[in-house]
Amino acid sequence: MLRVLFIGGTGIISSACAQVAVDAGIDLYVLNRGRSGQRPLPPGVTVLRADIREPPSVQSAIEDLEFDSVVNWVAFTPHQVRGDIELFRERTGQYVFISSASAYQTPPSRVPVTESTPLRNPFWRYSRDKIACEDALVAAYREDGFPATIVRPSHTYDKTLVPFDGGWTVLGRMRAGKPVIVHGDGTSLWTLTHHEDFARGFVPLLGHPRAIGEAFHITSDDVLTWNQIAEALAAAAGATARLVHVPSDAIAAADPEWGAGLLGDKAHSMVFDNAKLRSVVPGWRAVIPFERGAREIVAWYDEDPARQVTDARLDAVMDKLAAAYQL
Repeated sequence: MLRVLFIGGTGIISSACAQVAVDAGIDLYVLNRGRSGQRPLPPGVTVLRADIREPPSVQSAIEDLEFDSVVNWVAFTPHQVRGDIELFRERTGQYVFISSASAYQTPPSRVPVTESTPLRNPFWRYSRDKIACEDALVAAYREDGFPATIVRPSHTYDKTLVPFDGGWTVLGRMRAGKPVIVHGDGTSLWTLTHHEDFARGFVPLLGHPRAIGEAFHITSDDVLTWNQIAEALAAAAGATARLVHVPSDAIAAADPEWGAGLLGDKAHSMVFDNAKLRSVVPGWRAVIPFERGAREIVAWYDEDPARQVTDARLDAVMDKLAAAYQL
């Protein structure tokens, strides 16, 4: 039986992976601060209370335990990764870093994107930090044999995550008959991956000897335009999508935070080749289309009206952009 440690474990992606890991018979430990209750851990998980940003508390929590795999779901800077290298160097047979597909060359010079696509994103600090984390791990593997595996999720969602900035704000606008902003002309291609599909591809990499020293992305092969994504959400919400197309640069000028995610990621067509993952996890494929995911998202918001919170500031930005660009 594999003994695996998740650092984090209640996030959108990690929660699904925790369930699949337990179902697969893995002896799963989860280390976190115990502050997130939105996605409860499955029965059978051993919970360790500690803050990964405070190594002494981690050492105290794990005592003399060793693991076949350690997965850090909440590492974002090279400083954090280097701390993990020191902490787990003698404690694990595999260290899995959760990077991001936004680290790939942006915009990509060719699609589909493979794991050998260069890493370069001059637009988004988040992505550059992930690249720096990968660089630290590659150096540790090359120089000292540190058993690193890098996994790059793309846009992975669950029932709580609307794929447009603003969350419920966008669904609320659809139901109110208000225009919804879609960047560009809405025809760029985007890959949305349901977290359950991701988990079924991820868990078999744990403890797998062919994953050591390697990088993998795990994404759906179900590719949609942003217009189709908006229309699927509107259909699930029982509404009609009134789409207003706005250049990404104009969105960035109106709201720099929204724009950073567009220019550094979503504005560019991203289609992925998952052949490398399938070579290690034979038979895996994503099976959940976004139309089903959209229905899950709407149902989650509808089952508790308290979740239907409009971001007033962003709603006003959307009104302003729609007034300027609708035909």
